[in-house]
This record gives sequence, C-alpha cells and structure tokens, in this order.
Amino acid sequence: MAKLEICANSIESALNAQNGGADRVELCSELSVGGITPSKGLIQMAKELLDIPLYVLIRPRSGDFHYSIMELEIMKEDIAFCAEIGCHGVVFGALTQDRRIDQSKTIQLMQAAQFMDVTFHKAFDAVQNQFEALDTLKELGIQRILTSGGAESAAKGIDTLSELIDEADDEMIIMPGGGIRLENIEMLKGIGALEYHSSAMLSDGKHSDLNMIMELRKALI
Repeated sequence: MAKLEICANSIESALNAQNGGADRVELCSELSVGGITPSKGLIQMAKELLDIPLYVLIRPRSGDFHYSIMELEIMKEDIAFCAEIGCHGVVFGALTQDRRIDQSKTIQLMQAAQFMDVTFHKAFDAVQNQFEALDTLKELGIQRILTSGGAESAAKGIDTLSELIDEADDEMIIMPGGGIRLENIEMLKGIGALEYHSSAMLSDGKHSDLNMIMELRKALI
C-alpha cells in the first residue's frame, strides 16, 4: 500500500490528516506562495497533538531557492529546533544560481538534520536537468524527492515522474506531488510510486479536507 503524505498548513489540517488515515504530515505555512517554514509555536503544537510522523518544511522565504549565508543559518536553526523537539523529518531544497543542486548547502542542512529523515522538496522542479540532479542527490544520501516531474502538476509530469522512479530504483523515493486529487490519483498510481503528496484542499477551502484525505487513502490501498 502506497503512503499518503498530507501537506498541512494548520493544526486543523494536520489533525484532519491524522484522522483521515494519512501516513505523515508535512507542516508548512503560506501555501499560496508554495509554503514557508511554520512558526515554532505551530510546529510544537503539531508535535504534541500528532501520533503520525511530522515533517517540517524548511524554507525561510518565498521566491527562488538560492539562499544567502544568513538564510542558510536561519534554516539550520529551524532544523535544529525540529530535531530538539523530536520531529521525524525535514523538507528543504537549495540550488545554485544556475539552478543546479547546491551540494555544499545541502550537506550542511543534512548535517543539521541529525537523526531526522530528509526530503528534497520541489526546488527539484526548478533544476536545469532533473536526472543530473537525481544523481547528485543520490550521492548525497537524500532519502526522498518531492516532485511533479518538472511540470505544473504531477498529472502533467507523469511521464517524467515514471522515468525518475525507474532511475531512482530502490536507492531513493520519488514522491509525486502537485495537484494530486481524487480525479487523477488512479492514473498516477500506474507509475508505481511508493508515496504520494497532496494538500487535499478544496478549491474554496482553508484547510486540508478530511473527506478528501479519507478518499485518497482508500484509493491508495
């Protein structure tokens, strides 16, 4: 059975994820700009209330993924806080100015993560060459990549996603994400991913929808 990760923008969303049968929560704020690091108060409360694994998005601002030295230090501090309170994983991505994996910054962030699992987020969709980036992240020991295959949505990037899954083999998890809903989950299941990522939000919703989460969970059985 494939795992379902819910991108939760609030405590309400995180609890809906848990109650709907999701396997994991990725906690963030400001989904309208692609997500940024949530407040320490939100992270702390989610850790106290959730029984399922909690991953936290580490992104100090919206915009590109080329970070300054000071921004890198902020990210490391946020990761250290997540480790201190026992979060299960962190989600980050750092690129060079020419849109390649920033190996130096990625290594530093991985070191800050200590025991926690690491997902490289959709900065991966902004790289020049996804297969070159995949090889780099394999060498660095990243556990998972969240991607829509470089397309606007996972459904539109399905062919590239399938190729990335084949290329990653059993060395790394390729987790499709981006516009995953009930109407396309069956099609996406055909590429054989082990994990899927969705915000499970209705078009007019503020939080992840409990019923949608439950239906997505059923669809992945």
